[in-house]
Amino acid sequence: MISLKQLHYALAVEKTLHFKKAADACNVSQSALSTAIIELEKQLATTIFERNNKQVLITSHGQLILNKAKTVKLEIDELLQISQSNNQPFINPMTLGVIPTIGPYLLPKVLPEVRRQYPNFKLKIIEEQSQVLVDMVRRGDIDAAVLALPFPIEGLMSFDFWQEDFYWVSHKDECPSQLKEITSAELEIDKLMLLKDGHCLKDHALAACSMKSEKQHTDFDSASLHTLIQMVAGKLGTTLVPQMALDQLIYNESEIRAIHLNEPGPHRTIALIIRPNYVRTNELTMLRDIFNQELTEKC
Repeated sequence: MISLKQLHYALAVEKTLHFKKAADACNVSQSALSTAIIELEKQLATTIFERNNKQVLITSHGQLILNKAKTVKLEIDELLQISQSNNQPFINPMTLGVIPTIGPYLLPKVLPEVRRQYPNFKLKIIEEQSQVLVDMVRRGDIDAAVLALPFPIEGLMSFDFWQEDFYWVSHKDECPSQLKEITSAELEIDKLMLLKDGHCLKDHALAACSMKSEKQHTDFDSASLHTLIQMVAGKLGTTLVPQMALDQLIYNESEIRAIHLNEPGPHRTIALIIRPNYVRTNELTMLRDIFNQELTEKC
């Protein structure tokens, strides 16, 4: 009979494409792992992995089996979570993904309250780009992810907990003192600096201004909002920053002004993304409510 241990070993090999690395990840000897996978292949009467001294390849039939194995593992993991939770929230550890343009600004505002209410809750944070986190949620590698919407999340569910607008940030010497609002038509596009391609924040900022990416001509782009703010402080251009990040980004920057972008909003929505039928949905809704309360009080 096929065992969960065999499936676990096979999925480790799929992830590493290396029997020794997979064995180390599973804390077993390479021979034990290899024997288990050979037995699995015999039971299924098919070859899952082609291997030689140089590489490991997944066969077409093997990939179908591994896809099913992921589903089985996910269902078993969720079954164990149900049995262990005993109807008490946050008894089990949780892994939460968050994108780089949200994590540094959201987590300091919300995690102290989460810790105060649930001091024994073990929460692991993984920071990655949006598409990586969406894929991880789908595979069951993480419990949930915090994303900025709109973003493609087909097949997943979202729990919105915050909506916000963008603010135009410039050096005070390049911003009229009486200015309280600014429209996209009033922005000097050649001076506008945004995050480099691949960050959804850039797409959301451009969408808020009804601009396409090719219309943004600056020679500078960055992977960090902090870097952009330093460039603004140096009078090298202007940028757009979400409301959530304002307090941290310009707290010590007396030379910088932040002006609300007067375009139809909200300019982006922040949400928790989960799989359909996720067994800990109730706990995620509790986190959502804490996040919303803390952001409402602090932003």
